[in-house]
Amino acid sequence: MVSRVAWLYTALVVGSAAGLMAVTPLNSHHRHFWFNLIVLQLLFLICDCPPAPLAARQSAWSPSSAATLAGVVLLGPVGAALVGAVSVLSLRRQLRLASRLFNGGMYALAGYLAGQAFAFVDPRYAFGPPSGKAFPGLLGPFVAAAMVHVLVNLLLMWGVLRVNQDRSQADGRLAMESSLTLLLASDLGFAALGLVIAALFAVINGVVAALLVLVPLFVARWAMGQFAEEQRAYAATMAALCQAVETKDFYTRGHSERVSRGSGMIARQIGMRPDRAEALVFAGMLHDVGKLGVPTKVLQKAGPLTEEEYAAIQLHPMRGLEIVREIGFLNEALAGIMHHHERIDGRGYPMGFAGDEIPEFARIIGVADAFDSITSTRSYRRARTIAEGVDELRKGAGSQFDPAIVAAFIGALERDGWKLPEAADAPPAGLITAQDHDDPTAPLRVIETT
Repeated sequence: MVSRVAWLYTALVVGSAAGLMAVTPLNSHHRHFWFNLIVLQLLFLICDCPPAPLAARQSAWSPSSAATLAGVVLLGPVGAALVGAVSVLSLRRQLRLASRLFNGGMYALAGYLAGQAFAFVDPRYAFGPPSGKAFPGLLGPFVAAAMVHVLVNLLLMWGVLRVNQDRSQADGRLAMESSLTLLLASDLGFAALGLVIAALFAVINGVVAALLVLVPLFVARWAMGQFAEEQRAYAATMAALCQAVETKDFYTRGHSERVSRGSGMIARQIGMRPDRAEALVFAGMLHDVGKLGVPTKVLQKAGPLTEEEYAAIQLHPMRGLEIVREIGFLNEALAGIMHHHERIDGRGYPMGFAGDEIPEFARIIGVADAFDSITSTRSYRRARTIAEGVDELRKGAGSQFDPAIVAAFIGALERDGWKLPEAADAPPAGLITAQDHDDPTAPLRVIETT
């Protein structure tokens, strides 16, 4: 689904590209202009045909920008825009009209502005196949053009994901933001092939030149696809671990996913860097993985806990760290998993950290964790309302929770809202979990043993 605002955004992008092309002269005076244009457009379509989807599959990457940047050198601003605009005719059948129009406008606008940047840096250059004498003077203008092209592409793509209100588009934006460094490096690196294509046009037939660069372009696409598959494999691993945890505790079904989402909301509210925000989302998803090391009878016990059983509960953050510490990509997320039950007043566990001693990830997860527990159904009570959950967070601010994180979460709730979990069905016979270490309104009951 495409929102009305996204349609307006697409119309603005397409209109801007068409307007700029209409008022700019076409540099078609040199030989083979139209032949080179058609060859580059075909090269663009071939490269665009099998794009590599990013992790959330809501946006994709292809090396087709190399053809547009070759057009900058060979054809000028309007010619480069015409190369990019051919994206409207993409051979991908699943593309709908809105996507085709946006892609065409985006690539056309990026190509046009890249061409203008090239001309601004070197206004003396006559667009066409470069001679040997053009180097190395051609490198500076081309680098400027490549940077403009990459930045315009990424900004316009981020913008359309931003204005579309569909939930999946928000996921796609997060995936794009978390992969931003890789996307910038890949696009800038393979943009250099645009200059190689242009240089080949000066010495051999344009069709042969286009065919020669297809191999490195498709290798680039394959490498990006492998990276995206690796990210999806990470996500599948996280989901499998969470599912294993939830089989041990009936009333926590969906809890990890909601804590992960709530942690991501706080990250966006405080302006956390995208790569850290992605790590925090993973930490929120895995925060209770240590329950796999807690006996099921302890998690499902309805009466007071013995001291030994309570100690087993308190050890679950450390067991969680032991389980996932070898997963290299988690990095800072490990601290969030380890310390999400610490309290600002120092009365938490497992280490008794207080205040700023508690890692930021842990303070964030602690707030999201408690809020979801309060607003979820448990065997001993029905789910509390969002307003009641917010009140409980405010009561705990300064003692259990970081006040700044509580304020950020409340602000995120006002911005994004919160979808309460569906009421849980009655658990199978014998599965009654009355002890809830996540719910600040239901403290654990512990009895001394002799």
